Amino acid sequence: MIFLPLYIDPGTGSMLFSILIGAAATLFFLAKAALLKFKLFFSGKKNRDGMQHDASYKPYVIYCEGRQYWNVFKPVADEFERRNIPLAYYTSAKDDPVFEQNYQSVKPEYIGEGNTAFARLNLLSAGVVLMTTPGLQVYQLKRSRNVKHYAHVLHAASDATMYRLFGIDYFDSVLLTGDYQKTDIHHLEAERSLTPKELVTVGCTYLDVLAERIASIPAEKDHPFTVLVSPSWGPSALLSKYGEKLLDPLTASGWRIIVRPHPQSKKSEAKMLDALTEKYKDTPNLEWDYDRENVFSMKKADVMISDFSGIIYDYTFLCDKPVMYVNAELDLRPYDAYDLDGGKNIWQFNVLKKIGIELKESDFADIQNVIKNASDSPVLAASRRDAKDQAWMFRGEAGKNITDFMVKKTASFKEGK
Repeated sequence: MIFLPLYIDPGTGSMLFSILIGAAATLFFLAKAALLKFKLFFSGKKNRDGMQHDASYKPYVIYCEGRQYWNVFKPVADEFERRNIPLAYYTSAKDDPVFEQNYQSVKPEYIGEGNTAFARLNLLSAGVVLMTTPGLQVYQLKRSRNVKHYAHVLHAASDATMYRLFGIDYFDSVLLTGDYQKTDIHHLEAERSLTPKELVTVGCTYLDVLAERIASIPAEKDHPFTVLVSPSWGPSALLSKYGEKLLDPLTASGWRIIVRPHPQSKKSEAKMLDALTEKYKDTPNLEWDYDRENVFSMKKADVMISDFSGIIYDYTFLCDKPVMYVNAELDLRPYDAYDLDGGKNIWQFNVLKKIGIELKESDFADIQNVIKNASDSPVLAASRRDAKDQAWMFRGEAGKNITDFMVKKTASFKEGK
């Protein structure tokens, strides 16, 4: 009998390894949960809310999926710390800035990434769990039977329906940045026969943080006129679709051009970025910005050019300067918004037409004059203010409002609500 060597390609091997690691982590936490339940059964002890909990029970939990979400959770963690309320902060980022804060009441813990983190989260024993991660009960992230309430906090002041399908369907509550987001969520709930969620407008934590941050950055001396190109990612996004067709005439203007690719582009579109980087490596007035924080480039920019990226609203609300957009077609079929009349009437696309100046491909050749002639009219300025008032409510108060919600929600468990 001849035995042939078994070959597994690197991709399949990596996937199998990930599955094995996830399975091992799941078995570990299942065994741990079973042991805790066994101890609880025989102890018969009850918590202060009058309900029986195992020793691992946490009244308040935050799960941070990555370092980029620190600005979303910082105001909440700061408020828990200020009130001396214990908060479990679980993170999938080893370099999460939470570890640098020297909190006393907020207890940070790195719980791994991917399946390892989900295995831990799926077996949580907690009161309120707050997260930005969508897809609860859709993919690997499951509801734990020992968690009383899952709250999703929006991390963008744009439509709540711009998640991948079923992104927020199975949360108990969604914490909103503006009242306008409620309408579409209610429509989806009715269309999908879902149990209505608790929708609470709290404001936008990360914009509160960025507003303070950008105000602290000193203005440039000898400031050159600056154009910030800050797109989304994917085949319909600005750099992927147009690339040098846009950058060539922009760099020819002599202005300072800052290109800030979407963070996902480095992972999903590295070949495209490498080609553009090589092409413009000797172009002195073009800069690439991969800084974790976008506030530095936004502070420098006199005008932004984007597509359908949410950074349009960050720039508009924080800097109150003109924004130009290329009306690239975005395939909405994978998103919740598509179930709302094909996504034709979602807020952010309608508002963009009012606060932005459309830039067509035919304008690229004469883009210097197009930008010069794109006046910042009183009508555009008024539209920016209106959009900001709709999408970013309770400015500066989001951390307090979210903490109030979590504390009141936990108190309601004692009353059996």
